[in-house]
Amino acid sequence: MEIDRDIFAARLTQLREQKGISAHEMSISLGNGNNYINNIENKKYFPKMENFLYICDFLDVSPAEFFEMDNKYPANLSRIVSNIKMLTPSELIHIDGIVEILANNHKGKK
Repeated sequence: MEIDRDIFAARLTQLREQKGISAHEMSISLGNGNNYINNIENKKYFPKMENFLYICDFLDVSPAEFFEMDNKYPANLSRIVSNIKMLTPSELIHIDGIVEILANNHKGKK
């Protein structure tokens, strides 16, 4: 399966910016050259699988979440789901109601 480099680069940029870190800072944090992430985002370079997994780990997303394009905030959603798993059934009912209200409000704004 061929991965679209344009989509990959755009997703990497989106997730990196959500984390609030520059391409240079991320490159250094991953132990690569200064322009490593910049080169990926500019489609000059494509990461090996091992490096892709490090990128996902750095961004706090799973590889599946990285490619789940309709999930605009995967790190946030993952954290929310982890916290929700600790709630009681009664608390879940309340959270479900709140999420439904918010989702319905969001639908009305489109």
